[in-house]
Amino acid sequence: MATLRHYLQFKDLSREEIDHLFERTRWIKDKFKRYEAYHPLHDRTLVMIFEKASTRTRLSFEAGMHQLGGSAIYLNTRDSQLGRGEPVEDAAQVISRMSDVVMIRTFEQEIIERFAANSRVPVINGLTNEYHPCQILADIFTFVEHRGPIQGKTVAWIGDSNNMCNTWLQAAEVLDFNVHVSTPPGYEVEPERAGLYGTDHFEEFADPMDAARGADLVTTDVWTSMGFEAENEARMKAFADWQVDGEMMKVARPNALFMHCLPAHRGEEVAAEVIDGPHSVVWDEAENRLHAQKALLEFLLLGRVKE
Repeated sequence: MATLRHYLQFKDLSREEIDHLFERTRWIKDKFKRYEAYHPLHDRTLVMIFEKASTRTRLSFEAGMHQLGGSAIYLNTRDSQLGRGEPVEDAAQVISRMSDVVMIRTFEQEIIERFAANSRVPVINGLTNEYHPCQILADIFTFVEHRGPIQGKTVAWIGDSNNMCNTWLQAAEVLDFNVHVSTPPGYEVEPERAGLYGTDHFEEFADPMDAARGADLVTTDVWTSMGFEAENEARMKAFADWQVDGEMMKVARPNALFMHCLPAHRGEEVAAEVIDGPHSVVWDEAENRLHAQKALLEFLLLGRVKE
């Protein structure tokens, strides 16, 4: 039985543990591509709790758990007692006695922290307003798969300083690479987050072209994240000059990659020529959510597995 561990932020794993996860992701993905069964989590149950809508998170966790030989149960807070005011702490006590691992996709990070504090099983952050560690785990694996180690490389984040941006900043500290961030005025990285992550791996740019210059990876996200729909009109105006287009990719390194966690809005945060062009690895990135999360589930439930 593995020691109880949670994955609530990217920094919850060490560089050595992430290297192990990437080795396992590569091995697990190869088995998948060869149609070879691998069922280390036979008779294990994943409970997936959703307070925010999802396509890739639900599909990748549910399919991944089945592919590992286990089962997955979907709970939506609208259809459970959590949506009727049951304390998070009580729900954690009950759910963790009936399952082996829990994934939560919710709003405030505090909710998942409270749940984990009262859980007897590992808890995984499937997305909160503050962080999206599973996505960045898959993104970095995708970079490594295409370009080798990310250490010392430069990632350009263009757009909103949202949960994706925050997680990239954490990952840069853990894995020793650089993040160039460019946001419209008023949407900068929160000072407490910049202070939390230090300045060695993080630099802000007023001009998005300067942030992308010389980057090994250019990445972005929608201009209006879930929960901020009321700000959509104002954001459309504020972010108009922060579209990742062909001109921006030209100032990055010649072999730079483009990523987007999806869903994407062509003509807004990214031009069609980029997301559908030769720099884009968004479909590999999306698929790798499945494989990276299988490695994560294996690690949290079984510890370090070697084949």
